[in-house]
Amino acid sequence: MSAAKSSTGKQSTGKQSTGRQQRARYRRSRRARRGGSNWTLWIVLGVIVVVGVALIVASTSTGGNSSSASTRSPAPKALVDKVTSVPQTVADEVGLGTAKLPTVIGAPTATSDGKPVITYVGAEYCPYCAGERWAMVLALSRFGTFSNLSTTHSASEDVLPDTQTFSFHGSTYTSPYLQFDPVELQTNQLAGNSYQTLDKPTDAQNALMAKYDVAPYFKSNGAIPFVYFAGKYALSGASYDVSALQGKSATEIAAAMHDPTSAIAKGIVGTANAITASICAATGDQPASACATPAVKAIRSQLG
Repeated sequence: MSAAKSSTGKQSTGKQSTGRQQRARYRRSRRARRGGSNWTLWIVLGVIVVVGVALIVASTSTGGNSSSASTRSPAPKALVDKVTSVPQTVADEVGLGTAKLPTVIGAPTATSDGKPVITYVGAEYCPYCAGERWAMVLALSRFGTFSNLSTTHSASEDVLPDTQTFSFHGSTYTSPYLQFDPVELQTNQLAGNSYQTLDKPTDAQNALMAKYDVAPYFKSNGAIPFVYFAGKYALSGASYDVSALQGKSATEIAAAMHDPTSAIAKGIVGTANAITASICAATGDQPASACATPAVKAIRSQLG
């Protein structure tokens, strides 16, 4: 009996031990499976984060193709310096170039704080405005200094698409001789069927366009760019054939402005000389460094 009980006891203890081992293995198996599921979850989350970041970077880097992204960026100093440092010898050789003369307005001189006011109305989507801005930056640099200029391009969906240029939106211009009031009506980004609104013209600026950006002064009514030279002269539309800029980078355009034989110089520098002559009529031919040059004096004699 003693032996039998002893044997039975051993068998009972062995079964209990085996059961405990099986339950322990089961618990370890469940923990392992849960751990595997957690690792899988972390891996999936990691992939989602990486893909999300990649999409954000791609969207940012292709901002020019996104209707909600800005294509305006600060103008590099080297580019502005190149444009505003065209040698006088080049300007004199170009003369009027291929530019058209401004139209005589003959209104009383428009002034602010005793300075003649030059008004520009354009839009960033407009390729003709894009071409005119190069000449305006050069011409106005002869009377003062720009800060916070931006670079941009005309609309990708318009004629002469993606023409490289500056934007006057957000810029500042200082001069002891004149006041420059620029208006960029719209961006180069579509919002539905029209381009996004940018600057709002004042009532006085709207009145100028309604009175002078029409026949009989110009063939088309309300064309842009529109430039009003303090009541003396006005421009409507591009002053030269801006197709010369098509496919050129901003750096290439600035470099070509220094070559008096290039179509770009004949258009941009010639227009800048005509703009300078128009401004000189409003400033009383001041300063002499801008107004007494051979090219500008010759154009002044043609303006009337």
